[in-house]
Amino acid sequence: MTPRPRKPSAETPAPPPPRTPEPDPDPAERRPAPTNAKSTKSAKSARKTPAQKAGRTAKATEAAKAARTAKSPRPARQAAAKTPPKSAPKPRKAPVPAAPVTAVAASPVPEEDRVRLLEGTHHDPHGVLGAHPVPGGTAFRALRPYAKAVAVVAEDLRAELRDDGGGFFSAVLPLDAPPEGYRLRVTYEDAELEIDDAYRFLPSLGDFDLHLIGEGRHEELWKALGAHPMTHQGVTGTRFTVWAPNARGVRVVGGFNFWDGTGFPMRSLGGTGVWELFAPSVGEGELYKFEITRPDGSKTLRADPLARRTETPPANSSVVHASHHEWHDAQWLARRAERPAHEAPFSVYEVHLASWRPGLTYRQLAAQLPAYVSDLGFTHVELMPVAEHPFGGSWGYQVTGFYAPTARLGTPDDFKYLVDALHQAGIGVLMDWVPAHFPRDDWALAEFDGRPLYEHEDPLRAAHPDWGTLEFDYGRKEVRNFLVANASYWCEEFHIDGLRVDAVASMLYLDYSREHGQWTPNVHGGRENLDAVAFLQEMNATVYRRNPGVVTIAEESTAWDGVTRATHHQGPGGFGGLGFGLKWNMGWMHDSLGYVSKEPVHRKHHHHEMTFSMVYAYSENYVLPISHDEVVHGKRSLVSKMPGDWWQQRATHRAYLGFMWAHPGKQLLFMGQEFAQGAEWSEAHGPDWWLLDPAYGAEADHRGVRDLVRDLNTVYRSEGALWQRDTDPGGFAWVEGDAAEDNVFAFLRHDEQGTPLLAVSHFAPVVRHGYRVGVPDEFAAWQEVLNTDEARYGGSDVTHPDPLKPEPVASHGRPASLLLTLPPLATVWLRPVLPPRCA
Repeated sequence: MTPRPRKPSAETPAPPPPRTPEPDPDPAERRPAPTNAKSTKSAKSARKTPAQKAGRTAKATEAAKAARTAKSPRPARQAAAKTPPKSAPKPRKAPVPAAPVTAVAASPVPEEDRVRLLEGTHHDPHGVLGAHPVPGGTAFRALRPYAKAVAVVAEDLRAELRDDGGGFFSAVLPLDAPPEGYRLRVTYEDAELEIDDAYRFLPSLGDFDLHLIGEGRHEELWKALGAHPMTHQGVTGTRFTVWAPNARGVRVVGGFNFWDGTGFPMRSLGGTGVWELFAPSVGEGELYKFEITRPDGSKTLRADPLARRTETPPANSSVVHASHHEWHDAQWLARRAERPAHEAPFSVYEVHLASWRPGLTYRQLAAQLPAYVSDLGFTHVELMPVAEHPFGGSWGYQVTGFYAPTARLGTPDDFKYLVDALHQAGIGVLMDWVPAHFPRDDWALAEFDGRPLYEHEDPLRAAHPDWGTLEFDYGRKEVRNFLVANASYWCEEFHIDGLRVDAVASMLYLDYSREHGQWTPNVHGGRENLDAVAFLQEMNATVYRRNPGVVTIAEESTAWDGVTRATHHQGPGGFGGLGFGLKWNMGWMHDSLGYVSKEPVHRKHHHHEMTFSMVYAYSENYVLPISHDEVVHGKRSLVSKMPGDWWQQRATHRAYLGFMWAHPGKQLLFMGQEFAQGAEWSEAHGPDWWLLDPAYGAEADHRGVRDLVRDLNTVYRSEGALWQRDTDPGGFAWVEGDAAEDNVFAFLRHDEQGTPLLAVSHFAPVVRHGYRVGVPDEFAAWQEVLNTDEARYGGSDVTHPDPLKPEPVASHGRPASLLLTLPPLATVWLRPVLPPRCA
């Protein structure tokens, strides 16, 4: 993997100064009243009315921006509900019960609890706030800063609580038990609103969920942690849950409480490190973060690690989300498991969504990308990382929101719409997944709760030496659970058909990019990262068990044994396989590109670079990748790597693609290379589509290459010899692998029935007449099915339009042979066209 540049986002400052509440003009949407973090505010400040603060004054706007980086504007509905004009009507008051209940006494919060609640260090706010039985009745306690008065109301109850100062209110009422579903009526200077008491609810996360989290085995972790709109005990709201075992306290802050979490402390649920709060009336679209009090008493605002939606960068708040997408790809999902990926046609078009057609949203891409990919005949698209990331220049490889598609292109449901559209067009969707590292942004995962949590506690193990990022602690069960569940999440919630796992080599080796003394051997004295091995095995086993038809693909650049071997099969090195379905063949990519980049006269000295891949071709299940990494950072585009003039460059480009599609293994081609773009790719402007404009003088040159790619995929999908036995050595046989002086490579591919396809690649800029190639003798004639030198592709049109009859002349160890005319810088495919001769 090429190191990616990054630019950290702005540092998140301290929480903003508190603000006074505003009336809610919409009685149908009651929200909890805002609260104040500092009980020592002067009476003058506390008496400021909501009307004085309505409309977002300059001071309020500045405070909001300080609370979170580059906050994006709220939707119009939310803005209207939270910042009404001075003339907005007050909320409708609930009917007043005819017989008020008089409090027996006050029941103030004990001083120690009071201090901890105000400092945000209380682990059990529900044990103090809310309603609790006491001698003489039931004690009600509330923390509502800025309020003038708080009353408890129910169907037959209205009782005023006493003001204990600092935003606390309490009373003991002569009741054997709190009335079911009681609410709080909170009175401010200019408003009165009725809300459900968040501290009267039982935990909204079950014991079984907590048990699985504690064991590190919650395979649907995204359903337990994060923000979930729900109905709990008959009340609608949002459950907030977060894993922060080192925190002294956690509070929820967001737009619904003006980024002041004093009145929204969360409770700790046992020894799991999970904190929970059910917030009534908080719904979809609300912005939020977690305010965490670190072990040293300092505070930090953090985005939700399990957030399923985020703000658009550079803003970084999490967004409460519930999906409403209705899928229409049942037929695709039912069919995709019919044949394993390594035994199926598998031709991949790699795409960077943000720059494929710059400016398009997920839904706009859904109107164009499926049609384009389908027209070119690719079976799959591979999307460069779509998980949220702060810096676009990282191309998505430095992730901060592992459970959220990037908001740059739309909502999570919009992304589902794109996947759905691709499936309905018959195209599989692969996604780059990055569990190797994460950036150090201090509003994200780095030292999340004040201590190393997601990263390894050993600084030498935590710091990634190449990319300035942090590596995950794969030995910690909760971190491993976070990542394993994340892999399943994309497959199950977004119907992703495959995960290409980035930078696997950096995970597998303790000494990856480290010098002597910068790493510690494992318990066996070796360099293998045993925790990472166990994680990858668990991830693959879980994904394949839960998602039939899904494939995992490793970008692994070393000779690690058993990348695509089953996890329960032990190899000669003593390790079980990693369990991937496919592996990128980085060796083939490096060697073959090295060969074609040489001048033809020098290629004879590098002939082995094109044949060496067959020495290990069946050691793993391979993908042949011409990816984004090969066309950036000074490496030049594919066609620009080729020597010679423009005609020779395009001809070699076409011949190389023909060789690649015929070689054992699956294919992957990065966008722009399908029409021989001459410039390197840039995420800022994407492919040079103008090259295909008919008004451009050289448009035919580029269109010809694209037409070839379409025909390569068409013939490839129809010829089982090119994919059915990709992992079977019996499906391949060299015909001519030593013709270094001629720059010729010829081989046979066989399908499941043994029917062959002959591929001949000629990488010299001359025509070779009467070139004899040995073939099986049981076929009466051979037909050319593809020739990269055809005129319509931009070639010289040296072709074989008529069937070729083999001659009974032995050649290349075979009893018969064909006499071919080899076009310059071209690949030719031929297949038998007549039934086998009768014996």
